[in-house]
Amino acid sequence: MDAHAILEIIWFLLIAVLILGYFILDGFDLGAGLLYPFIAKDEKEKKFVRRAIGPLWDGNEVWLLTAGGALFAAFAPAYATSFSGFYLAIMLVLFGLIFRAIALEFRGIDKKWSKFWDAAFFVGSFLPALLFGAAIGNIIEGVALAGAGDNIVLASGFTAVAGDYVGGFFSLLNPFALLCAVLGLVTFVTLGAAWIALKAPVGSAIHQRAVKARSIFNIIEILCFALVSVFFFLFVLPTFEGRDGMLFAYVFAVVLVVGWIVARLFINKGNDLLAFITGNAVPVGLVGITAASLFPNLIPAADNPEGAITYFLLPGADIVADSLTIFNSGNSELCLTAMLIITCIGLPLVLAYHVIIYRTFRGRIDMDEQIEY
Repeated sequence: MDAHAILEIIWFLLIAVLILGYFILDGFDLGAGLLYPFIAKDEKEKKFVRRAIGPLWDGNEVWLLTAGGALFAAFAPAYATSFSGFYLAIMLVLFGLIFRAIALEFRGIDKKWSKFWDAAFFVGSFLPALLFGAAIGNIIEGVALAGAGDNIVLASGFTAVAGDYVGGFFSLLNPFALLCAVLGLVTFVTLGAAWIALKAPVGSAIHQRAVKARSIFNIIEILCFALVSVFFFLFVLPTFEGRDGMLFAYVFAVVLVVGWIVARLFINKGNDLLAFITGNAVPVGLVGITAASLFPNLIPAADNPEGAITYFLLPGADIVADSLTIFNSGNSELCLTAMLIITCIGLPLVLAYHVIIYRTFRGRIDMDEQIEY
């Protein structure tokens, strides 16, 4: 294996780490937004939920931006295919994140439109939480890609070139992707409930509701994972060929299950801190399973585009390209090396920032303090 291939593997792992960082860090504040209209019953409790994530949410989203930038810098063809093929879904995610940010900034100062900003906060949390899982589900099962030499004219009138996504939007809303979307949504809610329970004063009404929600969604979370796993083995695995990391995927599945069991023990004991920390084994397991099962693919081509995996293909999309892998999509060795040097400098600074900010705002929040978010 030459130096270029080693760099491509390193960047595959780095992107997985960046996605994991986003899943964990922004996961709990997306979950808090999902619980916001249900768990906060009055103005004081609503302000508490906003304060619980107010100093943190914008820094957490940096991980998503960095992951997108890393994909562009390291694997430009995969970036182009994913961002163009999933264009509508990505725009919905971006609009959701924008509305959530605006809602958090304006909710505390614009009392007249408080109900509108509350709704925007919830919807802006719901769309990303749902669509991230759907996107991962589609990538795991494979998507319809144009092959080299194909002459596929899309409904828009454009001609697809090799590596272009040639499925319709509704082909992204297939059963496996929707199951993954629900799993992702429930995981975000579980993390959000765990974070609110960690920050709320013990014995307060919102703490009790957060503890109850954490316990319920923790059980739903493992049931959803079991359902997704059964569907995968029955319908996706038969066409799931050429993946080299399935053994590691099973290892991460064990990590997920064991972590879930440990988190459940701490939930039953009422230890909010350790329940939150160990609960993050689920995101670790999910990202690890996804990365290991995909390797070395970045965007696998559907093995049977006319079968049960890909639906509603546009006319003519019956010839499938090779998958986009880290080896046929990687940028030059010079580019990967330069970006790796920059990452080695920048990533520790980002981690140091997070350590400082989380230490600064550690501990439970006094709900009577007159601080607005």
